[in-house]
Amino acid sequence: MSGTPAALLPYAPAELDGLPPGLPVHLWDGTGAPPPQEVLDTVGFFALPYLRTAAAVPLLPRMPGLRVVQTLTAGVDDVRPHLPAGVQLCNARGVHDASTAELALTLILASLRDIPGFVRGQDAEQWRSGFYPALADRRVLLVGYGSIGAAIEDRLAPFECRVERVARSARQASRGPVHPLSQLPQLLPEADVVVLVVPLTEETHGLAGKEFLSRMKDGALLVNVARGPVVDTTALLEEVGSGRLTAALDVTDPEPLPPGHPLWHAPGVLISPHVGGSSSAFLPRALRLLAAQLRRYAAGEPLEHRMV
Repeated sequence: MSGTPAALLPYAPAELDGLPPGLPVHLWDGTGAPPPQEVLDTVGFFALPYLRTAAAVPLLPRMPGLRVVQTLTAGVDDVRPHLPAGVQLCNARGVHDASTAELALTLILASLRDIPGFVRGQDAEQWRSGFYPALADRRVLLVGYGSIGAAIEDRLAPFECRVERVARSARQASRGPVHPLSQLPQLLPEADVVVLVVPLTEETHGLAGKEFLSRMKDGALLVNVARGPVVDTTALLEEVGSGRLTAALDVTDPEPLPPGHPLWHAPGVLISPHVGGSSSAFLPRALRLLAAQLRRYAAGEPLEHRMV
């Protein structure tokens, strides 16, 4: 432990169960002035404050002894361009699985059963009875099958729907085969619900574009809990505007969605404000992850969830 560079954390040591004794710790939650340079000079492990990446990344080049950057997000696309050479980047795999999977299921059910319409009806004192689609007997295509994709399938399991899985490459998962991305053209026309759970990379930027959307069957639902730019917004507006597709979006491009943007009032579109991971499930899982990573860091052991 002696001589271990300090950790800069957004949470106090008392909140981290099992924090290695003697590890130097500094606190900064991403608000207010950043730590002085004499503190930054000592930092080897930097846990980026959740939802404050823009405030944190300018500090990276000011940390000469930096060894590890630990995000509290699953996606790291907003950190990679700022990462100094030779620094490890670890994501928060597992922290957001439960929360994001819950929201994905919520968006699916709310869209299929037209919960937004019921809310509008209640506001207008209208009794909107009728016949609405169910999730039962539907085909759900999960595009992206990491830990969050698997968690979504766990929650879909009781709903009597058929699930297909797609990832970068084919493999066998515990619940069944995972198809490669190259098979999307064959799988999309059969899906009633398509859920995007992929990381944002050069390969997935604009993945759900005009061709992708045109292959979806009439009446299908697109759910995006990945990143906004995975979907081509212009192409999506054309499809939902025609009434051929519907969409439920926790992320948008642009984001945050500005006032007056046509997505706000596009027919058949349900929008949540990027809250997949922002729930009460976040903090206890984030604290467990940080404590475990810091124990490995202090012991000189390999860290988990390394992206770089």
